[in-house]
Amino acid sequence: MRKTFLLACVALAVAFVACKETKKSTDIIVKKEVKTEPSAPIRMQDYNQETEADLGDSHLTCAIHRSPDDSLQMVKDESGQPFVDNSISLVITRQDGSTFFKRTFTKAAFDSCLDDDYRKTGILEGLVFDRVDGQTLRFAASVSHPGTDEYIPIVLTIDRFANVSIKRDTQLDTNAQEEEDDDI
Repeated sequence: MRKTFLLACVALAVAFVACKETKKSTDIIVKKEVKTEPSAPIRMQDYNQETEADLGDSHLTCAIHRSPDDSLQMVKDESGQPFVDNSISLVITRQDGSTFFKRTFTKAAFDSCLDDDYRKTGILEGLVFDRVDGQTLRFAASVSHPGTDEYIPIVLTIDRFANVSIKRDTQLDTNAQEEEDDDI
């Protein structure tokens, strides 16, 4: 009888504890989001490249200069940080020093290759000489989201009559190695 009474007390105690309502805390723990104010506009550094190339019977020097351009509309990233867009000048001279081609490019020159997002939030990041491709000089350009690795690759070609063609690059870089192997 004593065992039964003890078991009943233990069962009652367990039931009481199990049914007891636990007090819920009204404290809400949330990380405080610290909003940082955007700093002064970020500017990319100047960039210069000079490359020599032979196009047909002409020996050419291709000089590229990129610089931040305050006359262009600034873009902002998702945090509101402003970035100064760039302009890039390309001057191609012949061996005798005469000018074969001269033009300053802005993001607007590549508009046909861009979607609305890159038109609004992208900057003209770069232009570099790639190679001579048949009767054309081939350059690689990019419009990027500043401060990220996201960009749209663009191919700019200039033929022997100084005609310019601009297209979105749809070839992966892995093909460049295959093309080099084919040239050997």
